[in-house]
Amino acid sequence: MKLPFDGAISSYFKTKAPTHVVQAIKAADKDDILAPGFPYDERMKRKDYEKEIKALQIELVKLQAWVKATGARVAIVFEGRDAAGKGGTIKRFRENLNPRGANIVALSKPTETEQSQWYFQRYINHLPAGGEITFFDRSWYNRGVVEHVFGFCTPAQRERFFRQVHGFEEALVDDGILVFKFWLNVSRAEQLRRFLARESDPLKQWKLSAIDVKGLAKWDAYSDAIAETLTRSHSLQAPWNIIRSDDKRRARLAAIRTVLHHLDYANKDPDSLGDLDPMICAGPEIWDV
Repeated sequence: MKLPFDGAISSYFKTKAPTHVVQAIKAADKDDILAPGFPYDERMKRKDYEKEIKALQIELVKLQAWVKATGARVAIVFEGRDAAGKGGTIKRFRENLNPRGANIVALSKPTETEQSQWYFQRYINHLPAGGEITFFDRSWYNRGVVEHVFGFCTPAQRERFFRQVHGFEEALVDDGILVFKFWLNVSRAEQLRRFLARESDPLKQWKLSAIDVKGLAKWDAYSDAIAETLTRSHSLQAPWNIIRSDDKRRARLAAIRTVLHHLDYANKDPDSLGDLDPMICAGPEIWDV
């Protein structure tokens, strides 16, 4: 079987990956957590996870009914390391929702026309209308991290982004849009383990991109850009929720719980929500513990 990008990820693992990362992957069992300092040694048991997520998805159906009935507008932004589980988390949010009112926005690179526009302009038409929940699978924060790391924007353009992002998000909130921002973080060893699994799985190879491959050698540059972006764009009006996602199951539950806990929707059942886990989901202070 031909591997995507001529097996570049396997090649990186064999010849260029840091020794401690390689050793961690080789020594780990399937359910082991690879992140040093992660609060749990193994990922959540499937039986427990399925019970909890079912209860939360019932609450999400109630939430969507409330959003439609009241004309509320909900925008949920998902950012994070490559392979941190953004798409999978969005999938669990939407699994039992009416897709007509639960939209996914995953924009490709800007066109030549879009590059000449105000940076935030192309996102505006995708903001939720009344009665809608919109999930942004990556967002305007591309400028803070990916574009900066790969030189797709100038330092002046990035500085302008940081000067404007607070005002942009405050305007959304002031207009009544309910904004949630999630940063999913994953350790270097777990990221590479997931990339290797994607590379060898014909059903998941489409998830890999040239940026993923080139980004393997840019871990530290990403870390610096992430730290600065989270610090400069965290605000009282639109705070960051950092999710430690080395365990995808706990990460999905944490994201869904965060939204449900913060919205006062009709027929809410507090007993079904469960408690938020501050060791998995908290503010920017936990992004790289």
